[in-house]
Amino acid sequence: MPRTRTPLVPGWFTTEGEEFRLLGTRCRVCGSVFFPREDSFCRSPGCASTELDEVPLSRRGRVWSYTDGRYRPPAPYVSDPDAEWQPYTLIAVELAAERMVVLGQGAPGVTLADLAVGMEVEAVPGVLNEDAEHIWTTWNWRPVTSGSEERS
Repeated sequence: MPRTRTPLVPGWFTTEGEEFRLLGTRCRVCGSVFFPREDSFCRSPGCASTELDEVPLSRRGRVWSYTDGRYRPPAPYVSDPDAEWQPYTLIAVELAAERMVVLGQGAPGVTLADLAVGMEVEAVPGVLNEDAEHIWTTWNWRPVTSGSEERS
């Protein structure tokens, strides 16, 4: 039986492919951009607007900080307690156009040795977990290789 690709958090990113993007919201009054998205009110101090529009965020940004997770996180993180724990890479990425930092896991195979503060990375589709019925999708950050075409 085929499994359904299901976003871990619906509405936080587009589905798949070359046009994969994180989705945020922008206040119509003050222009502030939010991720995770805000659908009820502007979180900017001093702005009382409730007029928010969904906007795709920049696909690329620059590494602001990074580290690795060497411990098994508590629930609701899904992991097999009987399997050997594999560290994962966490990357904080500055999106210059939106003036914000977005945290996410590195793409499979990305290690601390592959990263440097200031290097360019891009958001790509990722898989957080799989079960009998679903493939739970998320986003990952992957270093941009030289020669890649520029997309924002």
